[in-house]
Amino acid sequence: MMRPRFSVTHCTRYVPAIALIVALGVSSAHAAAPTGSSTSVRRATERGLQWLAAHQSRRGHWTANNNRYPTAMTALAGIALLCEGSTTTQGKYAPNVRQAVNYLVARSRNNGLIGDPTGDDRYTYGHGFSMLFLSQVLGEEEDIERREELIDVLSRAIHFTGLAQTDAGGWGYVSAKDGSGFDEGSTTITQVQGLRGCRNAGIPVPAEIIDKAITYIKNCSLDGGKGGVQYNSKGGGGRPAITAAAIACLFNAGEDDSEYVPNILDYCKKNLGNVSSQSFGHWHYAHYYYSQVMYREGGQTWEQYRDKICARIVAEASADGSWNQGYIGPVYTTSINLTILQLQNGALPIYQR
Repeated sequence: MMRPRFSVTHCTRYVPAIALIVALGVSSAHAAAPTGSSTSVRRATERGLQWLAAHQSRRGHWTANNNRYPTAMTALAGIALLCEGSTTTQGKYAPNVRQAVNYLVARSRNNGLIGDPTGDDRYTYGHGFSMLFLSQVLGEEEDIERREELIDVLSRAIHFTGLAQTDAGGWGYVSAKDGSGFDEGSTTITQVQGLRGCRNAGIPVPAEIIDKAITYIKNCSLDGGKGGVQYNSKGGGGRPAITAAAIACLFNAGEDDSEYVPNILDYCKKNLGNVSSQSFGHWHYAHYYYSQVMYREGGQTWEQYRDKICARIVAEASADGSWNQGYIGPVYTTSINLTILQLQNGALPIYQR
């Protein structure tokens, strides 16, 4: 039985109107894949999802190379499966999604951290991605006891994130206390998008946390955004990957009408518009977020980008269905690529127009 698609009507059964800062558009569950390549995209997506499901551990988690980042990899893989349309109870990958939820819920600590500070390198990544994944699960969860459990886990996670924020308004690879106040752009974006997912799911998020984070992003921007967003509050130069993540985050927060946003959007288009270019670091991470920006833009802007990025991703698939570019490992790259390939499904509220 097909599950009902997530729509504004469906969402508002759980989400107070005041929490809907970002209007949720209703997307087609089976929107067309790139013109002229729908079969190859669909086949690559199906094989990638099958590979991901087959490589889930019996405990319900995934890891990067050398068994690293179990919390972050599990959340990212779970997001890719949700993008297919499966939930914890319905769809081809429901058992996998359910196991991933069970694993992450079990890793929720008394202080609110989702993860293990001794076993998760740079644990704020795993924490942020877990908030995002679990918040998307919450909107479709029909079991009352599990919903209450998810709300508790996410409420405590929000509290932890607030305490982990640095005085500058960002986040580092660990909490402000554990990292002596160090902050960094990419993990800041991870926290903010996770917080937005929670807020859109109806869980209260203190406005000052997000306001401070948005101020942080703007303070890290060079020349009013024309030079991109730099590595952290201390400098590091404009980074295409962090800038793409920043604008996706700002769009989630409804910050899309200022003079500043067009500047960083133009920076992204100049640095990321050519999908063949790898003149910067973290290509997959950059396009994970830039694809969200382009999808939100819609129309010809999205269609032209979509055709190019999907063609490259499909061409780079391994014989077993995975993607293995980069040093983090195939679970990471496969999860990111599958999310990009499935954006147009419109399955997750956080990615909808």
